[in-house]
Amino acid sequence: MEIEKGWLQKIMGLPPLASAHGGEIDFMIFLLHLLMLVLFVGWAVFFIVVLWKFRASRHSKANYKGVTNHYSTYIEVGVAVIEAILLLGFSIPFWAKNVDALPTDRNTVVVRVVAEQFLWNVHYPGADGVFGKTDPNLVDKQTNPLGLDKSDPAAKDDIVSINQLHLPVNRQVLIYLSSKDVIHSFALNIMRVKQDAIPGLSIPIRFIPIKTGQSEIACAQLCGLGHYRMKGYLTVSTNKEFDEWLASQAKQSQSSSDDFWN
Repeated sequence: MEIEKGWLQKIMGLPPLASAHGGEIDFMIFLLHLLMLVLFVGWAVFFIVVLWKFRASRHSKANYKGVTNHYSTYIEVGVAVIEAILLLGFSIPFWAKNVDALPTDRNTVVVRVVAEQFLWNVHYPGADGVFGKTDPNLVDKQTNPLGLDKSDPAAKDDIVSINQLHLPVNRQVLIYLSSKDVIHSFALNIMRVKQDAIPGLSIPIRFIPIKTGQSEIACAQLCGLGHYRMKGYLTVSTNKEFDEWLASQAKQSQSSSDDFWN
């Protein structure tokens, strides 16, 4: 399903918007670009006026008195005040509301995304809602990319997919992002989400998808020679379709697990 752009995305050349918090980010981007446009036009006009007013044909001798008014000081203070308003009035409150505070709703969809050269491992906790234990010694790229310990009861129903992130629409999503090797950057442009995946850290990301459809998961950090092909897919579906997908993946995972571990 194709997601249409709103007026703000069209005039700013931004990707379509499909998350609840994305409108605030787009608005902040618009305000920042508006400030930069005003400064650019202002400096360009000032530069042209100075070139014309103080040209050599009009002022053959240097003026050592200089500027005596304080207009430049007023402009500098004004720009600083506007930047303070953008920071204190928009950025910090947004961070506190959408990034700093993690959701506690039991209906939240919790997923682990583990990056590696050059793919995304997506880990769902299964029906019990508990992630199984992992052990680096059990990692096998073909059969057990995350090193799930199948002796742990909580791991038996876990679901692992490669480059496929499925989420339900209109539900809070909490992703714990990490990396197995180098620094990657998890980018869901349509959701206005971008976060570095750093080895040794588990970094939470939260958002609410508000539209169904499919988009790309990109790596926004140069991570090696195969960086260009580190691409995954995000699929946002209805809650019913999401539950059906989880059920099918659980059945498939259980079948392959029985074949491997027996």
